[in-house]
Amino acid sequence: MTEISNAEFEVLEALWQNYPASANDIIAKLNESASSNVNANSADDKNQEKQWHDKTVKTLLNRLVKKQAINFEKQQRHYLYSPLLEREAYTLKESTSLIERMFSGKLAPLVAGFAKKNDLNKDDINALKSLISDWEKNND
Repeated sequence: MTEISNAEFEVLEALWQNYPASANDIIAKLNESASSNVNANSADDKNQEKQWHDKTVKTLLNRLVKKQAINFEKQQRHYLYSPLLEREAYTLKESTSLIERMFSGKLAPLVAGFAKKNDLNKDDINALKSLISDWEKNND
């Protein structure tokens, strides 16, 4: 699987949410997401709102096509883009890569780091317990 930049990932994320989509559909989705993220934060973040521009998104779409992460189909005067990568497969690959790089392939230090900083809430802990319980049932 090829490396995807943060900006390319944002474009791909918009595409995973709704495809096939034109470049204009993707730009609208990205700008809508940027606005809702700013509205969810404080008013001071208004200056940091990222506006996605037509040319930027089209460049990123072309890169993703070259990387074979997405494909396109020409319909009349528009291109409709669809992902070739599945979101779940991509996130699993990236998660595994992060754990390999940062924690020598061990998951416990990652979780321990969050636990030490009190960044785990009750829902996180319950989800982890459930995953461990399911794993134990299936692997004993």
